[in-house]
Amino acid sequence: MTIVSFSGIDGAGKSTQISGLEDWLHRSALRTRLVTFWDDVVCFSRYREFLSFKAFKGDRGVGSPEKPLHRRDKNVSSWPLTLMRFGLYFADALSLCLTVRKARKSHVDVLIFDRYIYDELANLPLTHKSARLFAWLVLKLVPQPDIAYLIDADPVAAQTRKPEYPLDFVRRNREAYFRLAQLAGNITVVEPDSIDAMKTRIRVEMLQKLVPPDPNTAARRSPVSAPTPANISSRELIEP
Repeated sequence: MTIVSFSGIDGAGKSTQISGLEDWLHRSALRTRLVTFWDDVVCFSRYREFLSFKAFKGDRGVGSPEKPLHRRDKNVSSWPLTLMRFGLYFADALSLCLTVRKARKSHVDVLIFDRYIYDELANLPLTHKSARLFAWLVLKLVPQPDIAYLIDADPVAAQTRKPEYPLDFVRRNREAYFRLAQLAGNITVVEPDSIDAMKTRIRVEMLQKLVPPDPNTAARRSPVSAPTPANISSRELIEP
């Protein structure tokens, strides 16, 4: 089973890329399962959302250009709240371990995570040594995806598509993702580009993981043109 995760700031386009990848894998006769981190992994997610709403008085829901919101949850920071997040995120990390263990017993070819533990750790003040140490410990604990995508985006464009948090927070959050990527060492950054170009980048990475290069034929065949057990053709790879 191949594990793939998608992370990034709100409005980066993760859902679009996940949908495109799922469609491509299904057309290649591969069985997939989508795990939504907040709904399927996070401990007491509804309770936490309710408490956050009551405590910080922000809006609930998903923002859109037609209906902007002013959420107050992960953008609210203080050291008491950070310590509370340490405990909650550690519980989520244990839950993630169990989720992956159960999934490995199922008949799934590709397990796709819509957000991962990375998206929680990016909410921490990673400029501080204690937060980096905690993040490092959690990264050592949880299963590492075979491919971890960080979908990058211009903060202004992302905030325009999904107006939920102040722009200054979106910028800080993006910087935190890059700090985390350096700490983790296994995160593939998909730079901002057209939707189709980003899809192609993701498919190239996936194809290389699904079909390890044959050392006897590597000199004669590129990864993109290599035949695959899943019948993934080079034409499918480059088409949006």
